[in-house]
Amino acid sequence: MRDIAHRFSENPLLLPSDLPPSREGLEISCLLNPGVFQFQNKIWLAVRVAERPKQKENTISFPILTHTGSVQIIEISKDHPELIATDARVINYQGKDYLTTLSHIRLLCSEDGKNFYEPKDYPQLVGEGILETFGIEDCRVTFIEEKYYLTFTSVSDNGVGVGLRTTKDWKSFEKHGMIFPAHNKDCAIFEEKINGLFYALHRPSSVDIGGNYIWIASSPDGIHWGNHQCIIKTRKGNWDSKRVGAGAAPIKTEKGWLEIYHGANEAHQYCLGAFLMDLQNPSKVIARTEEPIMFPKAEYELSGFFGNVVFTNGHILEPNGDTLRVYYGASDEFVCGATFSVKEILSLLKEV
Repeated sequence: MRDIAHRFSENPLLLPSDLPPSREGLEISCLLNPGVFQFQNKIWLAVRVAERPKQKENTISFPILTHTGSVQIIEISKDHPELIATDARVINYQGKDYLTTLSHIRLLCSEDGKNFYEPKDYPQLVGEGILETFGIEDCRVTFIEEKYYLTFTSVSDNGVGVGLRTTKDWKSFEKHGMIFPAHNKDCAIFEEKINGLFYALHRPSSVDIGGNYIWIASSPDGIHWGNHQCIIKTRKGNWDSKRVGAGAAPIKTEKGWLEIYHGANEAHQYCLGAFLMDLQNPSKVIARTEEPIMFPKAEYELSGFFGNVVFTNGHILEPNGDTLRVYYGASDEFVCGATFSVKEILSLLKEV
């Protein structure tokens, strides 16, 4: 495999210890997969912050939100006969699944794109209501028609779906509820209408028939979605054999809409690849990379809360139109950065 990412020498850019926990009694376990946007001449990250209580030797404890927004701590003995805790991210207790951490979204900004800080007077975005009791995760940001669209994963014991909030100033938000119901995630809205319609990539999942594939949908208003079509599937025996999902908003190039996506294999190694969609009909995939363009190889990508992972849902295209600044989560614990050449990515695509 050939890795064409130019990692920032400053990586990791953000560690869990760089931010204070949201409330007393919790500690930050992970910083993950930031959405990225430009606002007030700065680069901003919408970072997923995952928290839980400090763990005791013989118990597992984790927080959940109640329907009214308060935090409840659940504590379970590790030797409980109805506990399955083989995954660092998800446990099963008495037949129900729970996340080991509770996530919310924090806004951080930077003048240089490498040194980030949390400014005052901007809210933390937290789960609200019955569909977000396990938190909100992996925010993607699209700027279209003078408005920012935030799509994120809404998690509860009802399932995993896609929530939407919109804003113009990052201080007040309009909440649109769940736009793609469970089980769905990895939603990235295009930053330009095509033939008068909004378009979005998303990832419904099936455990019985089908799989974890990338779909596309269109909308007249960015809220109500239809005309769903499956466009990218997993490839048996390849680096993306188990699941695939969209990264951030596709990048418009002369050759088509370029999408950076993540793929995982049966060993749960997450890499990045790319595919190209037709400019006028994005449901038509023109080309796709055979090998990943980035795979875990740095120490901070190989070892962490959940190692062997590089995962992105945010980037900035530099004014030269070729340098793509990608911000990504490493090992489900650190926030990092890397640059790519759009021309180089395009040169690696193979027609499908």
